[in-house]
Amino acid sequence: MDTESTDFSSKDSDKGRAGIQSVEVGFTLLDVLAQAPAPLMLRDLAASAGMSAAKAHRYLVSFQRLGLVVQDTTSTRYELGPATLRLGLATLSRLDAVKMARERLPALIDATGHTLALAVWGNRGPTLVHWQETPLAMPVSLRLGDVMPLLSSATGRCFAAFVSHGGASDKARPMIEAELALARKLGRSDLPSTPAQVQAMLTETRQQGLGRVVNVLLPGISGFCAPVFDADGHLALGVVSLGSSATFDTSWEGAIAQSLRQFAQQLSADLGWSGH
Repeated sequence: MDTESTDFSSKDSDKGRAGIQSVEVGFTLLDVLAQAPAPLMLRDLAASAGMSAAKAHRYLVSFQRLGLVVQDTTSTRYELGPATLRLGLATLSRLDAVKMARERLPALIDATGHTLALAVWGNRGPTLVHWQETPLAMPVSLRLGDVMPLLSSATGRCFAAFVSHGGASDKARPMIEAELALARKLGRSDLPSTPAQVQAMLTETRQQGLGRVVNVLLPGISGFCAPVFDADGHLALGVVSLGSSATFDTSWEGAIAQSLRQFAQQLSADLGWSGH
């Protein structure tokens, strides 16, 4: 029978992280169940976790007592129990998307080499809530609290394309219509001028997974904005990268675009989003 083993080896350079190995081993069973599309038989669950059925069964007995796992009495298949739901909901309720994003921005700045910002949907539209410049950043006239237009900014295009819930979606429509009318009045050739052109722009944004502008909102400035989703699939925030058009790679498949997509996808996953 397995016994709890604790590693306090002096060879471990990080002694403060010593833990109980059996807990880590047992967690693999929960992880397999979490990723499985349906309840699993003992043999399949054990095989996916890389252990014998007898060993897996001992862990599952304890997990059932704790409510972490339940077994269907008819099919004998195992599924995650109510305790895991409580833990998951408690974790999600404590997640702060902006805080999590801010903590990860230094690595993204290293990857992109350009200024980054975070935006959320506020009372008047997409609003900048965090700004982090690189030492050699080109000065731009954007600051915290600024509300981004939906058609002429990468941030706005991202939110217009991916906001799909409640009041935010309802509020976006008249904002787009107003900006569309203004663009026609001013004769802006660099902006959509018809509803069909707006839809084409939003479709491209959704297909590429990024909002993009090149010398539209600010002369000589280009940018991307990637959407981050919460566990319910709602747009939690936008991650923005912008810089001088002379040095900013605006290719959909360029290094900046790919880094932003990967960053946003990982953050979305960590917030509980499982979509594609």
